[in-house]
Amino acid sequence: MKYIGVDLHKKTIVICVVNQAYQVIQRRRFACGETAAIAEWFAAQDPFEVVVEATASYEWFVQLIEGYAQRVVLAHPGKLRVIAESTRKSDKIDARVLAEFLARDMIPAAHRATPRQHEHRRLVRHRHQVQGRITSLKCRIRHILADYNCDRKNVFTQEGRKYASTVKLLPADRFVLEELWLSLEHHLQRLDAVNKALQAFARQDSPQDKRARRRLSTIPGVGTVTIDVFLAETADVRRFGSQKKLTAYAGLAPGGRESDGKLQELGIARSGSRVLRWVLVQAAWQLVQRDEHWRRIFEALAKRRGKKKAIVAIARRLLCLMMAVVVNDRPYRRAA
Repeated sequence: MKYIGVDLHKKTIVICVVNQAYQVIQRRRFACGETAAIAEWFAAQDPFEVVVEATASYEWFVQLIEGYAQRVVLAHPGKLRVIAESTRKSDKIDARVLAEFLARDMIPAAHRATPRQHEHRRLVRHRHQVQGRITSLKCRIRHILADYNCDRKNVFTQEGRKYASTVKLLPADRFVLEELWLSLEHHLQRLDAVNKALQAFARQDSPQDKRARRRLSTIPGVGTVTIDVFLAETADVRRFGSQKKLTAYAGLAPGGRESDGKLQELGIARSGSRVLRWVLVQAAWQLVQRDEHWRRIFEALAKRRGKKKAIVAIARRLLCLMMAVVVNDRPYRRAA
């Protein structure tokens, strides 16, 4: 059996092959564009196992060679610290370390999403980016109007737009403001388009995903956007096995450092998906506003920890609640 470590980059691939005695028996380097040569080389290596880090551009490579390999392993970049923290780091060394760890069966594996999960995640993240751009444009428009003491809460309504057009501005500010309005209208159209694409995507859901959407929609404050982000970013929440693993994946698990019997509490890890953490915090604010039970919990936490830490704690509990309603296939029941 051969064990192949692959250090994959945007333009090049560095390969190291070791045997069961962990001895290097071959090294190769390819350009990423040489797909036919890469496939031909891997086809000649049978039998073999291969490992590659789960970087942003691994999918094409895995699809190319998985038909030849007995096993393809995705290495979790964050957990393979022996490479990241090495004082001697090069492409050749990285490939060899991956190959040797694979031979020892010590690779911390990462989850590989299905093609449909990739599609869903791409759409959800695109919508998040478009929404972020819209928020940025609105802030810039209000900033210009505030410089003239003319900012209003309803500035983005039809009435507010007419009002903004009557404000006396310097020619440069008027030009910039009109450009921002045009950009805002364009991005609002993009947001509408991606929302329609996500609606069409949801209509093709499996029966299991459709049930999950129905269960999640019973939680106060959890709407379509939150559900889409949750389903896309977790890529089947059942795979985690426990709420503790899920909160760690989302970067919402609080840290701690103990020395000499003294425990120092740290903040949340902030690892994993930023989009998931953001939407959970937004949904948590809606939850405490709409549900009396959760509002009491939030207020009690806020007295001891402050509002910011309290809402993060609510977001963490909301994530666990969302996992529970999906795994147990039961709707949310309001506390008495």
